[in-house]
Amino acid sequence: MLNQIKTIGKCLDQPLLVGKFSKVVPASLAGLSALYTINETRKAPKGKKKKTAINTAMVLGATSLAALAAPKIAARAVGRPYEKVDLEKIKRGNTLLVENFLNNNHVGEKPKNILEKAKTKVLNIKEMSFLQKTIGKTENGKAFIDAFVPEPQNITSKEIVKDMGRLSILGALPVAGGIAGGVAADVALDRPHWKKKIPNKIKEGIYQYLANIFLCNVGAAGALGIMEAAKVKSKSARALAMVGGILVTGVIGGSSIANFIARKFVNPLFDGKKSADKCHGKHKCCDKHKDDRKPELLDICLHSDDIATVAVMSGLKWIEPALPILYTISGYRAGIGYRNGDKTCKSHHQ
Repeated sequence: MLNQIKTIGKCLDQPLLVGKFSKVVPASLAGLSALYTINETRKAPKGKKKKTAINTAMVLGATSLAALAAPKIAARAVGRPYEKVDLEKIKRGNTLLVENFLNNNHVGEKPKNILEKAKTKVLNIKEMSFLQKTIGKTENGKAFIDAFVPEPQNITSKEIVKDMGRLSILGALPVAGGIAGGVAADVALDRPHWKKKIPNKIKEGIYQYLANIFLCNVGAAGALGIMEAAKVKSKSARALAMVGGILVTGVIGGSSIANFIARKFVNPLFDGKKSADKCHGKHKCCDKHKDDRKPELLDICLHSDDIATVAVMSGLKWIEPALPILYTISGYRAGIGYRNGDKTCKSHHQ
């Protein structure tokens, strides 16, 4: 079973496959955004279809652009090199690697054919498994496979901090882009009331970033740091520790911290002294927790990007190109100012 998992990991981590995946992410994100916009427009009431289409397109457009720019910006912000994907360069590297191996090692006809394919094409799981069972049993063969698809490396404490910073910036930019797109859409479509909609966008942005992105990264990085300090090398143990860290800081604590910041800082900044003071807490609608953002099923699903965080920090390459798509969901929700808390009743404060 473990060998099968390792084979699947090797197959998914092929540089050529990761490169091709990276290349299709922009088109995939644009296509998914277009489909979502069409669906939201279809569901909108008859008189609001045009407004819904423009609003959704503007929010998703700004979020998507920010998400696609984020990897380059995040890498440079933490002092890491950012290299644009060059599929031809990857193919040239694979070709050189294969030819050097074949020139210095004798292999059977079937392994040779698979290796020839590996020069310019992605191997499937069956082919990768065959190579591991044949040439992978020799010292030179194993060295070739590890050079063809590098093994995930346990990162150092210094690299942990850089990865946490990079991933946090990677998640922050789509959320900021979503808020900017949402504000721009409100200015264009609802000019008299656009300012009133800003607080909910900021509160949702804080919620999405803290509960679904940043604190999860902190938890994963903290747990990984503890494993590194304890000199634990087992990749499975380190991955489980990161999941535990995510559960403690992000899933459990993130929602409470985000709502606390919204109540203590965002609400007073935009609302000033609330009329709740006037009713002295006699009305349920004046409950200071009434507008708190409550976790939902989609929020739980959004923690799939935390699994991606664990994978990236564990050294796996194939999942990282998907992060802009995953973070775009958080950015969109921030852009529309989504809140599931009840709005404060105003009738008795007039």
